[in-house]
Amino acid sequence: MKGLIILIFGALFGFHSTANGQTFRENFEAAVQEKDTIAQREILDKWKRESPNDAELYTSLFNYYFNRARREVVTVNADKTSGEALELRDSINQIAGYMGSEIIYDSEILDTALAKIQSGIDAYPDRLDMRFGKIYALGETENWNRYTDEIIRVVDRSDENDNAWTWTGNEPKPGAKDFMLSVFQDYQLKLYHTGDDSLLLNMRQIANRILKSYPDQVKSLSNLSVTHLLLGEYDKGIEALLKAEKINPKDPVVLSNIAHGYKMKGEKDKAITYYKKIMAFGSAQEVSRAQEEIVKLKTD
Repeated sequence: MKGLIILIFGALFGFHSTANGQTFRENFEAAVQEKDTIAQREILDKWKRESPNDAELYTSLFNYYFNRARREVVTVNADKTSGEALELRDSINQIAGYMGSEIIYDSEILDTALAKIQSGIDAYPDRLDMRFGKIYALGETENWNRYTDEIIRVVDRSDENDNAWTWTGNEPKPGAKDFMLSVFQDYQLKLYHTGDDSLLLNMRQIANRILKSYPDQVKSLSNLSVTHLLLGEYDKGIEALLKAEKINPKDPVVLSNIAHGYKMKGEKDKAITYYKKIMAFGSAQEVSRAQEEIVKLKTD
């Protein structure tokens, strides 16, 4: 990870040309790759003078400050943590600890980065990449409540603009609704994979807001069910899954989760019924697992 450069907005270039024919964005991204912060600052300053309302200027300012805020520091721990680590051994060759690294963020500079992209969002409220960039940064810095709030703001805006989103260069984003919903799923999984049960409530808040606007969104119904099942609220979890089944009765993930919910609740017959349903629609692996679960339920 050492020396890693983050370009959150790096897919396309802007449109404003400098004297040599290259765009400000091209020059800025080249300077980022060269890790030339002096050149980056000079380009941004000239850009602000010549085209202060350019949407791509906001994203580039955000990248500049986000990279400045990001620091990699050396850590020494008694126990091995996730990621790569070097074993430290004592005089008798016993493991004395582990040396690794972690990413930290300067809070003041990070706040500047977030303020820059918020200015861009205020000026260009339908730029979906700006909104996603801000959410990415909040996720990387584990600011989960603001992360959740920003996701919900995107859903709110999707109601207002009927998913007429734009992307880099202010170009319309094709298939914006489906793309947005797929990214929302990644956002929910990021919360889930923290392993922090308290964040199940954040997942639930997001899922409920998505379902308010998109009530047939099966993945959000499944996510909602997970937040209940993992907290032992089996009836509420199964209720959400049964709604998902009505929308897509052939979804093996939904069927499997319903079966698992009934299993956790202790209703073996209902669990077996749903494991059997997987036989008709699941993959070979899903069918094999369902068969194993049925055998276990019948023999327990």
